[in-house]
Parts: sequence; structure tokens; C-alpha cells
Amino acid sequence: MAQEIFPVFSVLRDVIRRVLPNTQTVILSLFLIFGTVLIVSMSNLLMPVFAAVVIAYLLEGLVKIAEQKKLPRLPAVLVVFVSFIAGLSYILVVLLPVISEQSVQLLQSIPDFIKGTQKEIMRLPELYPQYITEDKIKEIMFSIQQELLKYSQDIISGSAESVISLATAVMYLLLVPFMVFFFMKDKQVFLAWIEQFLPRDRHLTVSVWNEVDMQIGNYVRGKFIEVIILWFVSYIVYISIGLDYAMLLAVLTGLSVIIPYVGLVVVTIPVVAVGYLQWGLYSDEFMYVVIAYTVIQSFDGGVLVPLLFSEAVNLHPVAIIIAILFFGGLWGFWGVFFAIPLATLVKAVISAWPKLEDPASAETDNSRAL
Repeated sequence: MAQEIFPVFSVLRDVIRRVLPNTQTVILSLFLIFGTVLIVSMSNLLMPVFAAVVIAYLLEGLVKIAEQKKLPRLPAVLVVFVSFIAGLSYILVVLLPVISEQSVQLLQSIPDFIKGTQKEIMRLPELYPQYITEDKIKEIMFSIQQELLKYSQDIISGSAESVISLATAVMYLLLVPFMVFFFMKDKQVFLAWIEQFLPRDRHLTVSVWNEVDMQIGNYVRGKFIEVIILWFVSYIVYISIGLDYAMLLAVLTGLSVIIPYVGLVVVTIPVVAVGYLQWGLYSDEFMYVVIAYTVIQSFDGGVLVPLLFSEAVNLHPVAIIIAILFFGGLWGFWGVFFAIPLATLVKAVISAWPKLEDPASAETDNSRAL
């Protein structure tokens, strides 16, 4: 019996030594575990703080660019922060009302869309009587109507919760920008405060963080530029065609790239539906919409993505879907929003881990990091 147990302990010991070859990897593992537990357990209470930290981290890249132009730290922070507030004000005061108005108009046109779709579907038994019967079509349409009615009731019942969500949003708008400014302004103060709780022997953690910082920085910077370009191009194309709700659909098209694959499928439906509702299924204008939308997506996948993400971490589509499901189930909308950066973080850590098993290479990386 002892002979059967001791080989198991031997295998476990070898696995632990392979995964945690030295004290530095143990420190890094504890740091990652503690950070994950803190974020998961305190996300509901400290979400404004986490959001402010993320925004300050993203804006730090612009501050560094300004500092490279020989601008002192405080003026650089002020310039970036004022630009951030101006962009946020534009979104809230100009863009959001337009999107809200067009969203209401689009929702009001849904009954007409359903009637038109029902009319087209009821033609199927005439065209393909050997496959589809009229009774089956009526049964399907009745089920769809019941689901839409249930969905409408859920929206009405959730109106009270929307008041609470609005109050939460107002609190975020007041607290988050305030914290963002001080996180950027007093960056060194906060880092010094955190460092006093960290062990002195943390060269491995610093090395991994440098790699993670580079990968996430490349990804976030590329995604931001991709969203802006795709939004602008889509708006120009939709306006040129004469498509209704051009601003709303352009914003959705730009934001769709934040959630790869899933966003493309979700946004394609309203774009095609609006074109069908406006001109009909067999019109030339509807075909123009389909062709234009296909060209926009091809431009994104064939030009923007290779150009902007040549240095970013490439994630497998399965990994992206798993990240969206996992982080979305964990934190809802914000989990979906940050799923790809978080997956990039995980992959960067995993990719950096084997390189740190060699003490010689670790010392070289540590000297470069310091």
C-alpha cells in the first residue's frame, strides 16, 4: 500500500517543482491568486474603484506620450484628463441622445417588421408545400409572438430596476472621473503605498507585469482605434446609402469589434432588419445595404485587424468564446466588455511562465525590467 501512495506523492512533488520552480514563482502565484480573489469578492462593492483604475491605466499611455514631448507630469495629466472629460461629455450630451432617440424609433418599428416578416413567411407554404404547411407556420408565428409578449412584460417589470440603475450610473459619473484624475496625478504615491506590502524579491512579478502591460496596451490601443475608424466609416456609408438610424447602426457596428464573432452576429441582425424594413427584401437598396455591410466587415478583418494588431497577442476563437462566457457569467456586461483584455492577460502570463524557469534568462529579464 505504501508503495502505491509514495509514487503519487513523488509525481505531485515533480509537478509542483515544474510549475513553481523557485520562490519567485510562488510569490507571483500568490500575487495572482490574491488579486483574483480580491476582484471577485469585492467587485460589487468596489466596482467604481476598479473602473477608475482601468480608465486611469488606459489613459496613462497618453500621459506617457505627452511626457515624451517634454511636458511635465501634472500638465500632461491635466491635458489628458480634460480631453477625457470632453470626450465623455460629447458622448453623454450629443451622441447618447441621438442614439436613444433612434433606438426608440427602431423599437417602435418592430411591429411593422414583424408584420412584414410574417407576410413573407406565410408565402412559404405556397412555394414549398411539400416541406412546410400553413398550420406549422401559424404555430411558429404564435410561439414567436408569445415570446415577444413575454419579453415586453419583462421590460415593463424591470422599469423599477432601471431607476436604481440610473441612480448607480449617476454615482459612477460623479465618482469615477474624480478618482481617475487622482489615480493619474498621484500614480507614484499609490504605487509606493502598494509596494510596501509586496516582498522585496519580486523581480519575476515585475518581469511578467512588463510583458502583460505591453500586450494589453497593444490590444486596448488597437481596439480603441478600430472602434473609432469603423464607427466613422460605417456612418459615412450608411448616410450615403440613405439607411435609417445611421448613427445608431454605425455605433453598434463600431462597438461590435469589442466582442469578436459574437458582436458581428448580434449587430448584423439590426442592420439587415432596418434595410429590409425600409426598402423590402427584393429591392436594389436592400442589396446595397448587404453589400456595403459586407465590405465594411471585410475592410475590418482584412485591413484594420492586421494593421493594428500585428504586435498584439492573437487569441484562438475558442479561447475568445470561452472568455466571453466565463467573464460574462462572472461580472455580467462589464465581464463581457473586458473579456478579451482579461483573456489576453491570462495568455500573457501563461506565455511568460516557461521563460522564467531558466535562472539565467530570468536574471537577464530582471535586469532589463529594472
